[in-house]
Amino acid sequence: MSTPLTLYWWNDVMNFGDDLSRAVVSHVSGRDVTWAPNRKAEMVAIGSVLQGVRNQYKDGPPEGRKIRVWGSGLMFPVPVDFLRHVRVHLVRGPITATLLGLDHDRFGDPGLLARDVFGEPGAREDRIGVVPHLNHVDEPMVAEVLAQDPRLKLIDPRRSAREVTREIATSAHVVSSSLHGLVVADAYGVPNTWLDPAGIHAQAALKFYDYAAGIERALPPPVQLGDLPALAGSLPQGPLAYGGGIAKAQQALLESFPARLTARAQGQPDQEMPA
Repeated sequence: MSTPLTLYWWNDVMNFGDDLSRAVVSHVSGRDVTWAPNRKAEMVAIGSVLQGVRNQYKDGPPEGRKIRVWGSGLMFPVPVDFLRHVRVHLVRGPITATLLGLDHDRFGDPGLLARDVFGEPGAREDRIGVVPHLNHVDEPMVAEVLAQDPRLKLIDPRRSAREVTREIATSAHVVSSSLHGLVVADAYGVPNTWLDPAGIHAQAALKFYDYAAGIERALPPPVQLGDLPALAGSLPQGPLAYGGGIAKAQQALLESFPARLTARAQGQPDQEMPA
């Protein structure tokens, strides 16, 4: 049996997107996955975590080993002095690539492989799933808005990836201020709308546009929470116009995963397995 793969994800508060990172990496690698701080981890995947990687690796690999980047993104620009100390296999989108000076033409958020991990959850229901950012879930206005239309159903992101993914995948439409919510909806072909993420981060929009550009999606400005009851009856429920971009990103993710970290590579000489 292979040893667990060490992966860094933000784990201060339970958040389905970070749990999804563990689940996707385990599925693709064929290995158990365990958390490690980014200065000791073998890999980072889902999330805007490259600022933290830069802080730890700008002066060299802390553990003498280069961490691998697979589908991660930036929250804001950072110096690129850390790049020579990491191995970048894929980044989330072209904005991250441009800010890092990477000449990449393939992108993808690993959350797009959620369907590969969890399969089909069942038939879609006549509801609009609302996925607030975890910092907004308990705000009184969220409850007030959802109470105005029975079609609006809260999907609390502070649970496991399996639970939240099932609720997203069985919604007729998803409205989310969590990027993970939009990514998982795209993975299942569920039409989705960006909900204003104001107050989450200083430059919250960057990661949304980064992801959208990576799947060739034209992303309209976010809607406001208070407008949801009036919009509920007109939200689209047809096929995604950018499905081809999603498929390209999914292929890029599978093809770029470092073979050295898969279960079949464990115990084999380095020269027999590409990095």
